[in-house]
Amino acid sequence: MEFKDNKAIYLQIADHICENILLQKWNANEKIPSVRETAVHMEVNPNTAMRTFSYLQDQGIIFNKRGIGYFVTEEGFNKTLMLKKEIFIKEELPVFFKTLELLNMTLEDIKGIYQQEYKNNSALNNRKNHEDK
Repeated sequence: MEFKDNKAIYLQIADHICENILLQKWNANEKIPSVRETAVHMEVNPNTAMRTFSYLQDQGIIFNKRGIGYFVTEEGFNKTLMLKKEIFIKEELPVFFKTLELLNMTLEDIKGIYQQEYKNNSALNNRKNHEDK
């Protein structure tokens, strides 16, 4: 994983884990990779990985079964969704709105672009899903 300089590494790893939960690669009560596996996979110090796990545990997204590992909580999906929405609203939307203003764009402009992209991506996904069957 390539890390960005503008955000703490443990939070970037947390984003990766949250993304996997939102994509439902890891569901409620499923075991996730260990701290050690995460550290090796992400090429970070195990203390950094542990900080990620502590953060996610504090958020109620994962829990630890002593001696067994970490698991997604029953509410893990919803808590992840709420956390990511909160971060998006506080951190990303202000930058987005400022950029819209600087570029003299409206939300209607963005809506048109979004609808076109969504239709294109939806068509591709439908075609791919159909081919996979």
